[in-house]
Amino acid sequence: MKQTVEAFIKQHQLLAPDGTVLVAISGGADSVALLHLLHSLGYKVSALHCNFHLRGAESDDDQLFVEKLCHELDVKIETTHFNTMSYAKNNGISIEMAARDLRYSWFEEQLTAQQAQAIAVGHHMDDQAETILLNLLRGTGLRGMAGMHPRQNHIVRPLLCVSRKAIEEYLHQHRLSYVTDSSNLQHDVLRNRIRLEVMPLLTSLQPSAPQTLARAAQNVGQALPYYMNGVREAMHLAGFRQDRLYTEAYQKDKCPMTLLHEWLHPCGFNSSQIRDIRQHLTGQPGKIWESKTHRLLRDRGQLLLVDKQHYTDEPVIEMNETSGIGPTGAGYAYVDADLITSPLVIRKVQPGDWFVPFGMKGRKLVSDFLTDQKLTRFQKERQRVLCHNGDIVWLVGLRADNRFRVSAQTKRIIQLKINSHNNEHD
Repeated sequence: MKQTVEAFIKQHQLLAPDGTVLVAISGGADSVALLHLLHSLGYKVSALHCNFHLRGAESDDDQLFVEKLCHELDVKIETTHFNTMSYAKNNGISIEMAARDLRYSWFEEQLTAQQAQAIAVGHHMDDQAETILLNLLRGTGLRGMAGMHPRQNHIVRPLLCVSRKAIEEYLHQHRLSYVTDSSNLQHDVLRNRIRLEVMPLLTSLQPSAPQTLARAAQNVGQALPYYMNGVREAMHLAGFRQDRLYTEAYQKDKCPMTLLHEWLHPCGFNSSQIRDIRQHLTGQPGKIWESKTHRLLRDRGQLLLVDKQHYTDEPVIEMNETSGIGPTGAGYAYVDADLITSPLVIRKVQPGDWFVPFGMKGRKLVSDFLTDQKLTRFQKERQRVLCHNGDIVWLVGLRADNRFRVSAQTKRIIQLKINSHNNEHD
């Protein structure tokens, strides 16, 4: 097994000879074998253990076990503790998903803190077979049929090339003990039922079932780049862009659900949401769907996609006194400096806000002005106003207020400039 894993690491360029490798260790057979094997291959390893406090004393016993093992191997270990139940409840997610989020978030922190090259996890060939079956039951596309990849960003899986049986033989050969997570034996979790009930049945029909399924995943994985090239070309022709879909073009071409899935699934939208989006491509503008990281808006003739992190960015306004009118455009405004007698304040648009648009005498509700400008709901939500003593000086990026305009009597001019602004009407 040692030679097989070493060749697999080189084939997929998973690890460099130098640099620290962080090994996620639970105390189970897979992670114990992984730690021992990488250590014996000469890699500089450092262990990471998470205590999720889900199994009472058993969780604490696992921690003591891995600490003892690392001491015997002279391997550095970092341990962290999570209130997993509380995190799951507060975020409205399953215990399994909560543990995953907490675990990988901490792994990334440790990757930076220890300046490591990668995080190695103990997924093996049987895990790959289970993952493919689980994904198929969930109605996956080709990505899901490719299963887990040897490398995914900083996560590497050196044991994907070996079976659970080979791992157990390795542990026996090196007289390594391990712990068994009792939750893995519960039949109320779908993945466990696949492991405990479905896989034994498949293996009784075809002894090489795990290897065959893993090989099928490898075949699909090798075909994915060619598939994605075709998908990208089809998406462009069908009206897809990075941040929007022109729905009229998409419907006219009667493009398959696949394209919508490939556009939205990487942004965290699940299959149920994507089906609902496909059924409601047209209709009254304003409907919004949300994933953990993105928002999708049905607007006039298009779907607009925004990243929540980018979406919350605030514009930064620079103020500089100038001798005259310089560059113009959406990112600039000029006001009479002598009319600015107190600090300017930037804020969100509020109901009832009004201003006097530059070039006009009468006042206008900001909400009506934004509608006249055909701004989307996303743009309206992100719109900001710059105020002086409660009066709007600048509808940022759109129109200055006529009351603060530069006139023939103006002696000093202030230039307002957007330094960082993410509204779509830049």
